[in-house]
Amino acid sequence: MAVKLKVIFIFFLLIPLMAGAQGGVKNEKAEPLNRILFVFDASQSMYGRWQSDVKMNIAKKLMVGLLDSLATFKNLEIALRVYGHQKTYPPPDCYDTKLEVPFSPGNISRIKNKIMSLTPRGTTPIAYSLEQAVHDFPPCENCRNIIILITDGIEECGGDPCQSSAELQKHGIAMKPFIIGIGRDFKEAFDCVGTYFDASSETAFQKALSTVISQALHQTTMQVNLLDIRNNATETNVNLTFYDHTSKKMKYNFLHTLNQRGLPDTLMIDPMMTYDLVVNTVPPIYVDSIVLEPGKHLTVVISAPQGYLDLKIGPNDRIVKNLYAIIHQSGKKETLNVQNFGDIKKYLCGTYDLEILTLPRIYMNGVQIRQGQTTTIDIPLPGIVVIRKSVNGFGSLYVERNNRIEWIYELRENILQETLVLQPGNYRVVYRSKNAERSMYTIENSFTIHPGGTSNVNLFSY
Repeated sequence: MAVKLKVIFIFFLLIPLMAGAQGGVKNEKAEPLNRILFVFDASQSMYGRWQSDVKMNIAKKLMVGLLDSLATFKNLEIALRVYGHQKTYPPPDCYDTKLEVPFSPGNISRIKNKIMSLTPRGTTPIAYSLEQAVHDFPPCENCRNIIILITDGIEECGGDPCQSSAELQKHGIAMKPFIIGIGRDFKEAFDCVGTYFDASSETAFQKALSTVISQALHQTTMQVNLLDIRNNATETNVNLTFYDHTSKKMKYNFLHTLNQRGLPDTLMIDPMMTYDLVVNTVPPIYVDSIVLEPGKHLTVVISAPQGYLDLKIGPNDRIVKNLYAIIHQSGKKETLNVQNFGDIKKYLCGTYDLEILTLPRIYMNGVQIRQGQTTTIDIPLPGIVVIRKSVNGFGSLYVERNNRIEWIYELRENILQETLVLQPGNYRVVYRSKNAERSMYTIENSFTIHPGGTSNVNLFSY
């Protein structure tokens, strides 16, 4: 019996530890599936002599070796599109392109066999091949779509490879392509298409293939330094949203943090895109066209000094619930934020205008937010007015200022009693019964609201 009790006791001791372990599980995103589409040139010019052999033979040999090395990669699928291999030149067939091997797991042997069987025949429809690549990538929620174009010549069919590539990127179908030019330098023709690699020799071709795969399959690192007013990277705890600069699609959200050494944390980023960054401070900060170099750590430095705005109501705020202030940047009409009284909110350092939704409204311009400091706005405690009518009728409530009255509220026509929360001050009610057919029966009633006090206003006809 004692042993059984001891076991039960140990079990209950372990329950909090088990719960803690479950609560500490990291909710990491699944790694994306990398999909590489090789667009391979099998046009007639690939019969040309190049160093030790015919260009096609050298390309076949190096491609087969590359494919063998890719067999060990996880989260990777490959497909093969070929152009210039179906119709003999002349005449040129500018629609001679075909997806020979579609994406699927374990298809490397099929791709190798297809490449080894290719015979150069036709022309070079690069733009049309890129346009057709739209259909080569099946729909996928978590995929990196990469195109590697291997060619020994430029467009021969009057198409625009630059425009075709831009459309692929704009619609988020594929990232900026890699282009490997065999035999001579085509950089000027392909710079607008994607990232160009000059393979002027067999060795350069092999190196280019290796470099492209390395860049395509590996992420690089970056950090975002959010600077305070003293240019120290101390600002943190704000969401960083990265968008693809070309397609404008959202790619990453990282909640900025400082690591154990007090430095901005390192982010793992796909280097194959140009990014637009939104730092979701209030107001947000925008940084356009961030370019990463594969394998090289990038530090982005952004000035983001911040302070706090604290909204309070007098010594006792139980009278008011759900009171808000509309926050504008000074001189701007756009609503920046709507902040609840009782909350403390962080803003970029600067000058702000407040429209406090009291009755009547309070306008405060030129409120300063300073680095690391809390600016407190403490408005007077309001009071309450109870307005009673003997019969339904028409009326309005006004605040009296400088011997004039300003409308602030329209009484509800079919309600006999209304309770309103008002700021301290002098007020006037103007009312006429629905049954009174002459303006001379208008009733006026003045009253004063004191902080925390209650006023009763009776609109009775005698």
